[in-house]
Amino acid sequence: MAGSEQTKPSGADEITMFLCGDVMTGRGIDQILPNAGAPELHEAYVSNALTYVELAERTNGPIPRPVNFEYIWGDALAGLKRVAPDVRIINLETAVTRGDDWAPKGINYRMHPANIPAITAAQIDCCALANNHVLDWGEAGLEETLDTLHAAGVRTAGAGRKLDEALAPAMLTVAGKGRVLVFAFGCESSGIPREWAAQSDRPGIALLDDLSDSTVLRIAERVRALKRPCDVVVVSIHWGGNWSYAIPAEQIRFAHGLIEQAAVDVVHGHSSHHVKGIEVHLERPILYGCGDLLSDYEGITDHTDYRDDLGLVYFVTVQAHSGCLQRFEMTPTRLRRFRINRASPAEAHWLWKLLRRESAALGVQAVLRPDGQLQLHWS
Repeated sequence: MAGSEQTKPSGADEITMFLCGDVMTGRGIDQILPNAGAPELHEAYVSNALTYVELAERTNGPIPRPVNFEYIWGDALAGLKRVAPDVRIINLETAVTRGDDWAPKGINYRMHPANIPAITAAQIDCCALANNHVLDWGEAGLEETLDTLHAAGVRTAGAGRKLDEALAPAMLTVAGKGRVLVFAFGCESSGIPREWAAQSDRPGIALLDDLSDSTVLRIAERVRALKRPCDVVVVSIHWGGNWSYAIPAEQIRFAHGLIEQAAVDVVHGHSSHHVKGIEVHLERPILYGCGDLLSDYEGITDHTDYRDDLGLVYFVTVQAHSGCLQRFEMTPTRLRRFRINRASPAEAHWLWKLLRRESAALGVQAVLRPDGQLQLHWS
C-alpha cells in the first residue's frame, strides 16, 4: 500500500505514535530552564554548561532566561496538538538527577529533577533510556532518573534497578484500541560502556550482547510472552555511531529479524545526530536513525555538512489488530536558540532530498507536500 496524501485522525482500529530521535535536556538546555542545576562539567575543553548557552547565543542570538517549560518544544507543540497522537515516545538522553557521582567518560548530561515539567510539557508517555548518557551520573543518578520520571507519570523502558526491570516493556494503554508495548535496548556501538549493563542485582540498562539471530530469538520470547491481540510492539534501539548515512548490514538483518520472528511492529532506531534512511519491511516501519530533535549543539562547528540542527518529528499510524503501517508523516524541524522550530521551505526541501536519497535503496519514497509536511510512500 502507499501512504495517504494528508493527515487523518486515527480511526477506531488505528494507533498513531509520535516518535523522535535524541532529546537531550541536560547541560546547556538545563541551564536555561527555571530550575537549573549546578553548571560544572567534567569535559576536557568545557568546564561549565553555560559555555554551551553562550555558543548558541553567539550563533543564533539571545536566549531568554529562564524560559518556561514549553519553550524548548516550540512549534512541535502545535504539531502534536494537530495530529493528537495516541502515544508519545522519546529517547531521553540525559540523567535527571542532582547527584554528583559522575562517570569519567568525557561528556556528562544531567538535568535537574525540578525541571521534569520540560518533559511533561509535551505530554510524553514513555522515555526510552537504554542509551549512552542515562548513567552519566552513576547508578544513584539512574535511580533518581527513574524515580523522577515515574513520579511525573512518565513510563520508562530500557533501564532499571535490576535486569528484569530494564528488560520489561513500558505498557501504554490506548483506550478502546489496545496497548503499545515499548521495549528499549542499547548497543555498545553507540558508545554505551559494557559495565552499564543491568544485572540481576545491579542497576543499569538493557544492553544487547550483539545483533545476532540468537539475540532476536531472546527478544522474541519476551515479546510473545506479553503480546496480546491488538497490541502494537515498538522496539527502541540506541545503536551505531553519531555520523554516517551508511546503515550496517547487521542492523538491517536484525531489524528484519525483529519483525519476522519477534512480532515487532515498529523499529525505532536512534543514536545518529542526523536523519538516516527509513525502510518499510512487511508493512512495518524501520527508522534506522531518527537524528537529534533537541540538543545544545548550536555553535559547534564539527560535521556541519550533516545539518544536525535539522530534524524530524515522526507520526506513525498502524492498524491495531494487525500492526500494519497505515500512514507515515514527518514534520521537518530546525533547532534554534534551544527551541524546536518549524523548518523553512528551503530546510524542508533539504530534508526531503536527504530522505529521498537515503531511502530509495530501501524501497521507500518521501514526498514533500505543499504544506511542508513529508509523507512516506512504500510498496
